[in-house]
Amino acid sequence: MAPSFGLDISDESLKFVELVPAKSGIRIGRYGERKIPVGIIESGKIKDPKRLEQVLLSLKKDEGLRFVRVSLPEEQVYLFRLHLDKVGLVNVREGIELSLEEHVPIPAQDAIFDYELLSEDEQGLELQVAAIPKNIIENYLSVFRNSMLSVQSFELEAQAISRAVIKKGDMETYMIVDFGQTRTGIFIISHGIAVFTSTLDLGGAMLTQMIAKNFNVGLEEAEKMKRKFGLERNMANKEIFSVLLNSASVLRDEIVKHFLYWHTHKDEKDRNHPPIKKIILCGGDANLTGLPEYFSISIKNKVETANVWINIINTEKYIPEITFNRSLTFAAALGLALGDFEHE
Repeated sequence: MAPSFGLDISDESLKFVELVPAKSGIRIGRYGERKIPVGIIESGKIKDPKRLEQVLLSLKKDEGLRFVRVSLPEEQVYLFRLHLDKVGLVNVREGIELSLEEHVPIPAQDAIFDYELLSEDEQGLELQVAAIPKNIIENYLSVFRNSMLSVQSFELEAQAISRAVIKKGDMETYMIVDFGQTRTGIFIISHGIAVFTSTLDLGGAMLTQMIAKNFNVGLEEAEKMKRKFGLERNMANKEIFSVLLNSASVLRDEIVKHFLYWHTHKDEKDRNHPPIKKIILCGGDANLTGLPEYFSISIKNKVETANVWINIINTEKYIPEITFNRSLTFAAALGLALGDFEHE
């Protein structure tokens, strides 16, 4: 089996990881991160294809990439649950297409969709459907084609992250919070499938800016202070704690809102949703000291930082080159690359 390359693209950066098959299991090959200048991608839409091609061509030249698995921008994807009756059903994809416009604000002919089978009985099928505007996919494909990179698959970012942070075969329900620099993704995964996604325009950069403003220091110094003190409550840290708490509480309130909605609303068949077993934190700012404990106490549920190696390597026997803190930023790229190993 050939190595597999995951490429996670966001508005501000692209992260890549290569997973290499070895006799002793899977090993990490090339990995890294490239900044994407402001204005090239906005909310997942490519605004300046030529400049994005330059970033990708540079990456291809430096790393020798050819085949990649790519994440789709969460903001542009619509997720919904659909029941299809078996009576008169000839083709599942046709059945979805006929129902599409009832669930998403784009005409069926302008959408690309995929689905997962949740359950099936004699009467019908229960499906989880993901749809995205066709022009979004075409724009990404065009950029990759012009950069001479072959896209093996596009995948929902939430689905890729879940493959990296939830133990393979685990059918429980989890909430994943991907706490990035400028945005945060909140995902609910049940039976291994992404059933809910939401994107918030807040991230770790907001915390850094609050420290810089309150203590009249530069962003670099503010970032160091954030990493050093975090949400640990002690005398030396009293002022920073209260500044960070203001910002962290905004994110906490959003998590609580989605957590409560999931547990208090029923599904399409008037059944309770399965309870969320725990909340898993990943992303570049998930390693903020005291963050899991703060969320856990506030939400009254188990909250922990992700282990992105859970389906890749036994870290007791092999220590990966990527540090634990940095590995949290590569959850999506690792999950994308793992897709190849899943299909083996």
